[in-house]
Amino acid sequence: MEFRRDKILERIHNCTPETYRFIDEWLDESLYITARTSGSTGAPKAIRLLKADMVTSAISTNRFFNITDKSSMLCPLSADYIAGKMMIVRAMLSGAQLWIEKPGNTPVCQEYGNIDLIAVVPSQVQHLLDNQRILKRLKHVLIGGAAVPRELSHRITASGVNAYVSYGMTETCSHVALRRIGESSDEIYEAMPDISFITDSRGCLIVNSENRSFHSLTTNDIVRLIDDRHFVWIGRFDNVINSGGIKVYPEEIEKQIQRLIPEDTEYYISKCRDDKWGEVPVLVLSKEVENAKKMLEDIRTIVKSKAERPAGIIVRNIEYTSTGKIIRQQFI
Repeated sequence: MEFRRDKILERIHNCTPETYRFIDEWLDESLYITARTSGSTGAPKAIRLLKADMVTSAISTNRFFNITDKSSMLCPLSADYIAGKMMIVRAMLSGAQLWIEKPGNTPVCQEYGNIDLIAVVPSQVQHLLDNQRILKRLKHVLIGGAAVPRELSHRITASGVNAYVSYGMTETCSHVALRRIGESSDEIYEAMPDISFITDSRGCLIVNSENRSFHSLTTNDIVRLIDDRHFVWIGRFDNVINSGGIKVYPEEIEKQIQRLIPEDTEYYISKCRDDKWGEVPVLVLSKEVENAKKMLEDIRTIVKSKAERPAGIIVRNIEYTSTGKIIRQQFI
């Protein structure tokens, strides 16, 4: 497929320096582009992606959301990362109009008319939900980069907007599965058309595709596999807590205790060493809270098993990746 810079820029508006750099890289003679990982499981790193894989991914997404040359899209994400790059590729392939905004927590900062697809991270969704004028003009909202908190999911469902949570990574050129918010309480992800799934001996997801260069990619995401096209995400293998021989998943505990954490307090479950059990869960909070002892007692009461009961509370400054994922500390 032939691309010309002047034709591309007729349909991509408000370009940032990052956008121009990516378009120029896309148009060079190399078969690859360079992308940066978010750094959620280690230091951010640069990786090479095959342009042909990005085309395959973009075509699949455009078909799913029915993006054509009559469509309008909005991208308030940096083109330094895969989510922003892929919105540009989707626009180039479909001929859709694409408006670029600098990343921030208040997207849709000007009037664009009706938007067929906007790509955002969870921290940007709150602003959309708080502005009915904006919300009613959005046909589809694609959310990625970090987990969507349960309370935010409830608000999205109540709003009636068509919102999808993506599952994917830089190495897969954005998402390989989508989950429509509000469609199922089981939070089931469905594979994109050219993707299928199996799991390895750890219970971690393996992404298979005959049409992409990676063919088979093993992840560190523990899932409950429903069939070769559907799964429920449980947590990261890297975060598993081995407490007395029982595997405990921090992300599962976080879902259970969310309603007991003050709304203005960030939190996550980590692990620390224990002489009796080897490892035990601990609750990490972004700041001191009132009645912390009572809150911990309540949390220990509502979790499903004894092994999931947090042994204590640690107050720490909580850091995030550029896409809004918590950078988890472990106290081993």
